[in-house]
Amino acid sequence: MRIARLVTLAALLAVTALLTAPATAAPGGLTGDLAAHDPALVAGAPGQPWYVFATGEPGVGGGTIQIRTSVDGRTWRFAGTVWDAIPEWLRTAVPGVGNLWAPELHRHGGTYYLYYAASVFGTNTSVIALATNTTLDPADPHYTWVDRGPVVRSGPADEFNAIDPGVVEDEHGTPWMAFGSFWSGIRMVRLEWPSGLPAPGAEGLVRLADRRADPNAVEAAYVVRRGGWYYLFTSWGQCCKGLESDYRIVVGRSAAVTGPYADRDGRRLLDGGGTTLLATAGDRVGPGGQSVSGPTIAYHYYDATAGGAYRMALRRIGWTGDGWPVLRPDDRAVDDRASPAEH
Repeated sequence: MRIARLVTLAALLAVTALLTAPATAAPGGLTGDLAAHDPALVAGAPGQPWYVFATGEPGVGGGTIQIRTSVDGRTWRFAGTVWDAIPEWLRTAVPGVGNLWAPELHRHGGTYYLYYAASVFGTNTSVIALATNTTLDPADPHYTWVDRGPVVRSGPADEFNAIDPGVVEDEHGTPWMAFGSFWSGIRMVRLEWPSGLPAPGAEGLVRLADRRADPNAVEAAYVVRRGGWYYLFTSWGQCCKGLESDYRIVVGRSAAVTGPYADRDGRRLLDGGGTTLLATAGDRVGPGGQSVSGPTIAYHYYDATAGGAYRMALRRIGWTGDGWPVLRPDDRAVDDRASPAEH
């Protein structure tokens, strides 16, 4: 589920090896520390740093959200974690939580809003929470992540799961958060600025996508606004199973942020529709957990040349004449900063 649930001793040793390994190369020209699961990308403007926020690991920074940086979008280094420990209120709200999942980073009005999930695999006792900062530069004296508490909760009495947040502003500047996985599919809730929390009086959770087949494996919602359309990217299938993962990235679009979304063949995403953007190919197994920043999409996959270790990848998004996203070759992943997407 757009998460890294490595709870066995072998998995923890593998994580340690990935974090301490020397720089390695990956398809697309990326090098350095690429062990980022569910990468939330902030593509830097020319001359500015790039950032990736990723799912935490139980033995690193107390399991909190990880941070990686790059000066050029190609060579990446591990830059620590948001905090040193999971906030105590989250440990109470989600008993047994060991790491924080699937971050989303959205900038508005000079503030960075970091959304993330706390959950335990196989349950929907989950919380999407929020932290804010005025800068991403740890050398800035104003750098500090402020815990803003819960955004959306779910529990056994609910038919949704509060994980995998993705935020988009509509044409009026109103923020919306898509989220969810399995259970009843992808949901959405209206937020407000400057709090970044659900808007007072916001109507119930909007439904965006449903595969209409058990176990309803659709998650990792991410919405991009472009050219009068809203594009809903999701990950279908099973994540986090190494080389047995069958994740793939699927897309649909709508003229309204709340839907209905449909695929390229006109099938509604609420009725099981979805156009595949990226699936397993060659040594890259189970791509998903995606985010989009400018013309670049970030995702993780499982590397068959490294025993199924997870890696981050970046690809450049192109657009067809009729307005559908396609992925450019790997060597065009980060060389064009012109942004076709508004997010």
